[in-house]
Amino acid sequence: MSHLSQLKRRVVFRRGPLLIMASCLLFSGLLAADDRDRFEPTPSDVVYVESNIGTPGGNSILAFRRDHDGNLTPLSGSPFLTGGTGVVDPSLKLGPFDSDQNIISNPEHTLLFAVNSGSNSIAVFHIRPDGSLSPVEGSPFPSGGQNPVSVGLSNNILVVVNKNEDPRQDLSKSLPNYASFRVTPQGKLIPVPHSTVAVAQGSSPSQALTIRSAPLVFSTDFLGGLLESFVIDNNGRLIRNTPQTLPESPFVTSPGAPRLPLGLAAHPLFPILYVGFTPIDRVGVYEYNAHGDLHFVRVAEDSGAAVCWLIVNRAGTRLYASNTGDNSISVFDLSNPRDPKQVQHVVLRGQGSSFQFALDNDEKFLHVVDQRASALTPEGQGDLLHVLRVDTDGMLTEVASSPADLHLPENTRPQGVVAF
Repeated sequence: MSHLSQLKRRVVFRRGPLLIMASCLLFSGLLAADDRDRFEPTPSDVVYVESNIGTPGGNSILAFRRDHDGNLTPLSGSPFLTGGTGVVDPSLKLGPFDSDQNIISNPEHTLLFAVNSGSNSIAVFHIRPDGSLSPVEGSPFPSGGQNPVSVGLSNNILVVVNKNEDPRQDLSKSLPNYASFRVTPQGKLIPVPHSTVAVAQGSSPSQALTIRSAPLVFSTDFLGGLLESFVIDNNGRLIRNTPQTLPESPFVTSPGAPRLPLGLAAHPLFPILYVGFTPIDRVGVYEYNAHGDLHFVRVAEDSGAAVCWLIVNRAGTRLYASNTGDNSISVFDLSNPRDPKQVQHVVLRGQGSSFQFALDNDEKFLHVVDQRASALTPEGQGDLLHVLRVDTDGMLTEVASSPADLHLPENTRPQGVVAF
């Protein structure tokens, strides 16, 4: 026993049982006031997908229980209404839904944030230990713009991307923007004054990727062909850096291909950003500094067709790419994180289009939202949720029961996925 521990023990026992009882009560009070959430059980083996139903007030979160084989069953109480509206694409064309992080959770897995893309609000839920959801008081909250599509959390600051491409809204009355909100301990959203950053009409901001190790936000302007970065200052305001176009060199061998970025992921250990170069089916590699300035390094080997979304595992050993064009997932080895090497290409079952995806807490399963994203997709295909087992080497195998039919209304396109 250390000298300090012996000293503490002598002080406590010389004071007698009253002091011990008082200390216990004090600790209990502190636990109840400050640390209760840390000791509250959090859900496991639960998967959430946003239905994105476009009828007024029809948007919801679909929740599933996952067993040890990857089979999904609806969670009791699901779906959980968001209090808002999804966004409808009557033409069934790609966009205006090119976005990621439509739903996210906080690191403690006690709050779930979801966009109401068609009613300009953000829904916030308390996550109960059994995985069920209950709305935070006051939810949904105004998003600070039109057509919110993505949310990112940096400590207690929530960053919202308002895309302004909903075909049912008057786009001329608003500009696309980025807005920030302070998240209270109860989960309420308070707008940060003077923080909204408007971007050009016709821009297509698509993601709010926050960095855990630094107060930075990265985004892609898909149709504008730009990479955006922001610093979050001490007041929670967004300080915009100069946008950056994609480099010319990777596109030389693909004459006529537009330089359009979509999908971002950050390496967990190094200041490296991965970017989907969608029109040429490649993954770009960038380094960034403490101010969010980007330096292009190279493009990786070919991914699948139309790489759109990216995630990296916690160990930083595998990069996964969701390829909308051929409904597939690519796996890259990150032994050299600045030079990813593709080691697997898995075509998913069915004829839909792979969109957003997420690993679970233990990184044993990968969950992929599959949309009927084109009129060329046969009726009955898409609007699915795929589950793939992740082997110890990071390689993927689609489980026997995958994909799960989400049974959504016609022309509904699910978006976003969170997995515990």
